[in-house]
Amino acid sequence: MRIGELAQRSGLSPSRLRFYESAGLIGPADRGTNGYRAFPAETLTRLELITGAQRAGFTLDEIRGLLPGCDNDAIGHGPQIAEALRRKVGEIEALQQRLETSRARLLAIIDSLENGPQDLGCAANTRRVLAEIKLTDIKETAAKEAAE
Repeated sequence: MRIGELAQRSGLSPSRLRFYESAGLIGPADRGTNGYRAFPAETLTRLELITGAQRAGFTLDEIRGLLPGCDNDAIGHGPQIAEALRRKVGEIEALQQRLETSRARLLAIIDSLENGPQDLGCAANTRRVLAEIKLTDIKETAAKEAAE
């Protein structure tokens, strides 16, 4: 299958396909006498695995470690893939926790800005909130250092 057809069927650009080929994610294409790349049909399945793994949050380096060699059309070992997926779920959960902490902190700052003392002007109220943020940062840093 020529690169144009593979691009159309995979939904990827020819430049992306050339990049994957040079990065070793897909096997090298055979070259015809006319110089055109000719990819085996199995390349489409491999590209589906790559794009699916990227959508799941895997980096290309992680994907490279999961995929079998380009000369082997078998899909990687199930236990290895399951473990990689577990690690990725753990990374996502840690990211969700950091995002929730950030969200809660931002909502608290918004509340403090909007519901601060009525006798303060805007600039004074902002300085008050910034001082609270700095104090919170200092306390969090001290707590982290004490825990280590």
